[in-house]
Order: sequence, then C-alpha cells, then structure tokens
Amino acid sequence: MTVTWARRVIASLASAVLVALLAHVAAVTAFFLVNQMQPTIIGPASSYFILAGLFTFLLLFIAGMLGALTSWKWALPTGIVVGIVAPVVGVILTTLQQGGSMSGEIFGLIVATLTSTNAIYALAVFIGVPTVGRAIYAATVGYREAPRAAERRIALVRLPATALTEGDDETEALIDSDLVDKQWDAYTAAFEDNGWTTREVPFASELPDSVFVQDGVVLLDDLAIITRPVDETRRRELDGIEETVQDLGFTVERVMDPGTFEGGDALLVGDTLYVGRTERTNAEGIRQLRSIAAPYGYSVVAAPMSKVHHLKAAITALPDGTFIGDPSSIDEIGLFPGFIAAPEPAGAAVVVLTDDTVLLAASAPKTADLLEDLGYTVVTADISEFEKLGGSVTCLSVRVR
Repeated sequence: MTVTWARRVIASLASAVLVALLAHVAAVTAFFLVNQMQPTIIGPASSYFILAGLFTFLLLFIAGMLGALTSWKWALPTGIVVGIVAPVVGVILTTLQQGGSMSGEIFGLIVATLTSTNAIYALAVFIGVPTVGRAIYAATVGYREAPRAAERRIALVRLPATALTEGDDETEALIDSDLVDKQWDAYTAAFEDNGWTTREVPFASELPDSVFVQDGVVLLDDLAIITRPVDETRRRELDGIEETVQDLGFTVERVMDPGTFEGGDALLVGDTLYVGRTERTNAEGIRQLRSIAAPYGYSVVAAPMSKVHHLKAAITALPDGTFIGDPSSIDEIGLFPGFIAAPEPAGAAVVVLTDDTVLLAASAPKTADLLEDLGYTVVTADISEFEKLGGSVTCLSVRVR
C-alpha cells in the first residue's frame, strides 16, 4: 500500500482530534467529580479547557505530519511537550482575553496550574499521545510496528539472469555461467545456514543486472522505498521487487522523476540512513528520501562519494554500528564515526547475519582475520564471478529484518 500525503493528513487529524477530545472529557469529568457531581459545573469547566483543547489539536496535527506519531521514541516526548504547552497557553490566552496582564508572578501561577487545575488534562495528554493517538495514526496511515527481527529474518534474492552471461563476446569470455550458478547457490546457503529464509524475487531472464537486487529497494522496518535507477533498463527490474515487498505486507513509497536513487547508495545504521551522493543517486533523489523517511522516524545523512559507483562499495557497518570501509574510496571519513579501515577493498562490503556473525567475500581474507580478532564469526562466500561485474556480497540480497 502506498502512503499518500492525504492519508498522512487524515491520520494526523484523527489522532489530534481524538487525543484533544479525550483530554477535554477527562479534565471536565475530574472537575465534575471533585465538585460533588453538580451538573452546573460542566459548562464552566468545559469552557475553561476549550483553548487548551484547540492548542492540543493544532500541536498534535503538526507533530503527526512531521512523523512524531510513528514510534514510541517520538510519541512519548511529544505527549509530554504538548501536555505542558497546550494548557499553559490556553490559560495565558484566557487571562489576556479577560483583561489581565502578564507578569513573572502571574506566569508562575499559570505554570503552577499544571499541578492543580490542569493536572488531569496534562496527564491525559501525556498518556493519550503515545497510546491512543499513536494507535489511531498507525491504523489510519497504514503504518505498523515492525515485528521483531527474529520473527522475520528473510533475505530477498534473485536468480542470475540468463542475459548475465549471454551478452557480448567480451562478457561471455569473462563470466563462467556454471560458476555463477554455483556461487549464487552458495551465497543463498550462507543465509539459510545462519537462520534466514531466502525468498526469490520473480526471475527476470532478460535483465542482466537483475541479480543485484539491492539496487531496487530499501527497507526501513515495514516501509519499502522503491528506487529509481539512472539506467532506464534497470527500472524494468522494479516491478518484480515491488510485487514481492507488497506481498510481504510492506508499505510502499517511491522515488520519482527527476530523482535518481539506487539501493547500493543506502546504508541503514540504527535510525539513520546514510545515502551516497554518487553518479547513480542525485540531489533530488536524496531530497525525496528525506521527505519519505522522516514521517517514519528516520533521518537521512548525505555523503559525497565521488570515487565509487555506490556508497556500499566503499563502506558498510558491523552489527554494533561500527563502520568498516576502504578509506581510499571515501570522500569524507568524518561522516562515519568509529571508522575501521578494511585491509582490502572487498572487505568494505559486510552483510550482518546476526549480532555476532557477518558475511564477507572470500576475496577479503585479511578483513576476515581482522573481524574475527574483533570477536565476530565470519562467514565467507566466493562471489568472484559477480565481483568481475562490480558486485559485492551486499549487492545480491536485501534483508527483511
């Protein structure tokens, strides 16, 4: 399902209205009970909280549009801020409307209402935003919390195309088709031997680069961002990829013209997506990625990469978030804190299999020794035929985790 801005507006409106209404009802009900359930108190109490409710609605709508209701880490502080600011601003405006003037003493008294008159209202907002508000937002926008990684360890792969080895005479002489198949089988077995399920994206026999499936999609929890390769022929690879991620239940977004972006330029570390500004990914593509990722709680860091086709040809990350790469291929190493230099260029590409196990190309034995010395279990795969075409261990799969 594609998440449109209209759906986000509706989700933000629904969440803001419901939380503001619940907080209003909770506060008025508390007044009603404290005043021995006298019906005459309901009208004045309701009027008192009207402005607080309006500001709660406005602030939560803005927060929802900015993506603050997509995860606990954003919704909880949002609830605290709105629960404090909205009732205080409401009382200030009421005071000014009634002819009062603001002074330090008056402002102090207004803030003190958070522990008295406005306490129930603020508490209702504190609780309501990360619970009810976030649930309504998620249900309306179609966003879901990602299952735990252990529950969906799937590696998306794609069979090598017949066209991979049936090109011009130079390509046919360069690539051993039998060895291609054997190496691809061994590569997928490395995932299956380490607790992953492999799922094949529909075969694209006539598209020579289709085996490099990572270039077609980037996954952020339950969001799938369909890329837009520079090469128009490679855009034909995207249909099968989109079909697969939709079948897996992902929400789908797309990079659109005039943006260009390939998945080999995207490296996810925690909630930060590092994106290479390369010959394959342009500035407009990065701008669109920021717009797409922000509502889901992800930030985008752009990294100039003028020496390689893709960012992940120069740098990847280990399970603990440490970066490892080829320093001679990186324009700005300072963008990647905790950087470790790989002894070989092929060692820059690492695929995380578990918290202590990584997959590495067999062509990087010194890097394997380095990682083992750091306490990791290293699984190696011989992908020499794919390396002849500029591929690496990261190019041949997309991990659903």
